[in-house]
Amino acid sequence: MTTLVVIIARAGSKGLANKSMQMLRGKPVIAWTIEYALHIRCADAIVLTSDCPNILAVGGEHGLYCYQRPAHLAADTAAIDGAVRHGVECWETEHNRSSDIVSILYGNIPVRPVDLSDRAVQKLIETKADSVQSVCPVGKMHPLWMRKISGPRADVLEMYEPNRIYRRQDLPPVYMLDAGALAVTRSSLFTVDPAEPYAYLGRDRRAIVTAPGEVVDVDDELDITLAEVILQRRASVQTAV
Repeated sequence: MTTLVVIIARAGSKGLANKSMQMLRGKPVIAWTIEYALHIRCADAIVLTSDCPNILAVGGEHGLYCYQRPAHLAADTAAIDGAVRHGVECWETEHNRSSDIVSILYGNIPVRPVDLSDRAVQKLIETKADSVQSVCPVGKMHPLWMRKISGPRADVLEMYEPNRIYRRQDLPPVYMLDAGALAVTRSSLFTVDPAEPYAYLGRDRRAIVTAPGEVVDVDDELDITLAEVILQRRASVQTAV
């Protein structure tokens, strides 16, 4: 069984320009993802697909299989599964072999638990599911405590969902995708349905749970600061040990 790790990182971003190349503790964000990928035990090969020459250069320095992504797969409207399929197809064509499992990594995530992708792939195999994604508890940002604003002056405060829950401990568990890890079978990845944008995740979708702060998704300057603090804390703990 062949497990292919595919890192996707495009140059464009509406929130933070070229976020994968933002500097974080002396190296670009993409380098943190690449170094994480190099420690995935189940990986048979690691692919990087991007439209950015600088990102591809960082991947080349680390010995990854790097493929230039076509423009139509790097636009704001491009779906991530198309970019991943591009990376898979390039690697399979170059090596004349097929993959069975694809572990997907976003290039703008510098903080993850070290075993997260291995756990996702292991669950995929054990459950025979179509996909596995990492999620984290929403905590105090629970949807039942959210509000919407309406009215002619856009100042009328209403419940987003009607409820009478006052205490946080009484809120039902809800989780959000944290983008730390995503593993899919190749057959699911290559299932394309124009009417269903998430068809590539298959029918049987499973989850692995992370704790708050274990995954940092860099989309703005504040995320860079948060990642800096967490990585500094990790380094301090390792030094102490």
